[in-house]
Amino acid sequence: MTAPSTTLSIHILAFDEVEALDLAGPYEVFTTAARVAARLASGADAPAGLASAARWQVRCVSRDGGPVRARAGLRILPEAAFATAGPCDLLVVPGGVVDGPLACPDTLAWVRETAARCPITASVCTGVFVLAAAGVVHTHRVTTHWEDVADLRQRWPHLQVDPDARWVDEGTVVSSAGISAGIDMSLHLVERFAGQALAERTARQMDYRWQREAA
Repeated sequence: MTAPSTTLSIHILAFDEVEALDLAGPYEVFTTAARVAARLASGADAPAGLASAARWQVRCVSRDGGPVRARAGLRILPEAAFATAGPCDLLVVPGGVVDGPLACPDTLAWVRETAARCPITASVCTGVFVLAAAGVVHTHRVTTHWEDVADLRQRWPHLQVDPDARWVDEGTVVSSAGISAGIDMSLHLVERFAGQALAERTARQMDYRWQREAA
């Protein structure tokens, strides 16, 4: 367990053509975990870590703080812009059609600078392409959606791409395969920050069958 001493701040990158569940899956996991922790922390014999988890803050961040349109047309209203987001303890970069973020120097710079200051950076699906382009991953073991494995290997041949993993935990960098694998990875991160019991209760609250094994 790697719970911080203060309130955990989680930032999720939002951009046009993001895959809706790549963003919403982790958002749901972390906000549900905080809600479950708050309920459990009210008990007299609750572990101390639950009180901290109940204060987790999850925010979507876009380049200018304006709304973005997800790949399927869903409109998302972020809570902050790059300039106002501040530091975080966990940065999540979702996937989708990532041509826009890859071509945006401001986005790559923000991802690079934010990742350099936060303990853990995570990607879902093709979000790992953004991490690679920003220089966050170099020779790391990573994974992505099965359909994008060959492209990732071709663009960044020094990466160790695992095509069979649901997620890969390299300590400061965690990557997942496509869409639903991001939920499994996020529950794994809940376990890292606050313990297995909260991760399992979160999955149960979501009626989600958590695949705890990385492969």
